[in-house]
Order: sequence, then C-alpha cells, then structure tokens
Amino acid sequence: MKKFLLTASAAALALATSAGYAAARDQIQIVGSSTVFPFTTAVAEKLGQSGQIKTPVVESTGTGGGMKLFCQGVGENTADFTNASRAIKDSELKTCKANGVTPVEIKVGFDGIVLANSKAGTVVDLTKEQVFKALAKNVAVDGKVVANPYKNWSDVDALLPATKIEVLGPPPTSGTRDAFVELVMDAACQEEVKAANEKGCGEIREDGAFVEAGENDNLIVQKLEANPNAFGIFGFSFLDQNADKLQGHKVDGVEPTFENIASGKYGVSRSLYIYAKKEHVGVIPGMQEFIAEYTSEGAWGPEGYLADKGLIPLPDAERATWAENAKALKGMGS
Repeated sequence: MKKFLLTASAAALALATSAGYAAARDQIQIVGSSTVFPFTTAVAEKLGQSGQIKTPVVESTGTGGGMKLFCQGVGENTADFTNASRAIKDSELKTCKANGVTPVEIKVGFDGIVLANSKAGTVVDLTKEQVFKALAKNVAVDGKVVANPYKNWSDVDALLPATKIEVLGPPPTSGTRDAFVELVMDAACQEEVKAANEKGCGEIREDGAFVEAGENDNLIVQKLEANPNAFGIFGFSFLDQNADKLQGHKVDGVEPTFENIASGKYGVSRSLYIYAKKEHVGVIPGMQEFIAEYTSEGAWGPEGYLADKGLIPLPDAERATWAENAKALKGMGS
C-alpha cells in the first residue's frame, strides 16, 4: 500500500490508457475522510460479499490528505475515489485539473459535528460563543484582543463546570476540522478578534487546551473514557456508533440527534461527499458498480443500511439529482 499512497508520476498517467494499466490493478482504492470512512467501508464490504467486484480497499487519511492523494494524477498508483467531509476546495480542484484528474462529485448525505464526553462526565449545554472562547487562540477581553487566558470552563462562563478545558479534536488535514472552524469558530468569532486577525477566526489555541488527536476517532473514545472531564469533537455518526460510552451535548440549546440534523435544526451540520476519478472509470474494474451501490436507495436511502450506521440521508429530490449526476459521471468543470 505504500507504493499506492506515495507514488505518482507521468508514467502512471501514460499507463491510464494502456491495456497494461487495466490489468495492473483489479481492486478499487479509496482514501480520505475518517468521518465518511465507515459508510464507504460498508458499501465496499457489501459489494465484496455479493461477489460483484473484489472488495475495495478503503483507507482513512483525512479529507485533506485524501484530496492530495486523489488529485496527484491518473494511473494505477493513484486513488480511484476519495471520501470528504467537506466539498473540494478551489485549490484542490485546480491541482486535480493540472494533473489530468476530473473529479465526479457525489454528495452522499449529512452529518453533524458534536461535542461529546464520557457518560461518566458532566452534561453541559454550550453555545457557539462559549466554544469559541474556550478554544480560540486569541479572544477579546475588555475590548482588547489577547492570547486566550481561560483555563477552566467556568472562566468562560460561571455557569459551566470548574474543570480544566481539555478538548480532543481533529488535525488541520481533517474535513471535520475545516467544518468545525467554519460552523462554530467563524460563526461565533468576536468582532474585535475578527478585526484584528488577518488570518481569520479559525486559529485554535496551542497551549494544551486543544489536543490534536489525529484521524483515529477510536483513540479519542479511549481518551475520553480515561478522562471524564475531557471533551471530543467528531462526527455524529461516530457518536451514534458509541452511544453506550459517550454522550453528545446541546449546542445553542439543540441536541445533536438524527432528526435535528436531518431537519437542519442542529446548527453544526455539514454535507458529506465521495469523489470519483472519471479517468479511471472503465479502466479500473468495479467503479461503476461501486457508484451504483452507493447511490442506491438500499444504501443511502432513509431505510438504507448507511442510515443504520448514522448517515443522515439527503431529501428525496436531492438524492435523485445526485444519483442521476453520478450515473452520468458528470465531471466537475466539464
């Protein structure tokens, strides 16, 4: 797998149109978001068990890391699909195009970003503003922008627990991190900080209150169980899968539930995507079958097996549109 993940060249691009390339790999390779990983893995296993295709290999590299691997070129040493917990960035699309890659964008559903802790911990009701003050690198105090001075949650708001601020969250390569910054940090940014910070409001403090936990959400669960006072940031689907160990908390008075995310009531939700490499369709076996299965009602529909794993389905009309685009292999910019 090292060769697959780390190697790309002009030679690989040339191989894309050759019979040798078609014979070189008969198994789909998928990278990207840790949030979308369990859904894509379920689809891959379903297809493998049915015998339609060889079970695709799915790796959790983070959204940013997946985009880098996906966009590096065309050929047997490059990924066929990438999972993403945010839409592709303009800069990433530009890189794809420069390397001969035409992404086929498929929105597969919704997910919420939750703040959760161990069931042995305290239940809290947070606002976006409180979360910003707890985690921002710089905050406004008495009208002046200063390095974040808050040590305990009670320093942020006297009604919150008098426990140390410790939040385990995703690294900068994560789509969950990108979405959290956009939906919480930017949304709740203090005006003084916004005016003073050329880099925007998404800078997270680096003094130990926020701990980058990598792309392994299972590791976050272990750490939260070990420290009931710590909180973790991850997707609702992962909270749903670990409901026996973790509890999610209200944000701005709204609980992170399947229904609240689906209705748009929960204010920290985002769209989830997969991207297919159009140039590999018809060359790497099974790509069309994979797309068809993922966009089938039995998979991503309200009663589908992905909903059982925590995926929030798209509305009926939106699912139909994305399924049609996927079937037509509608490439971005084409």
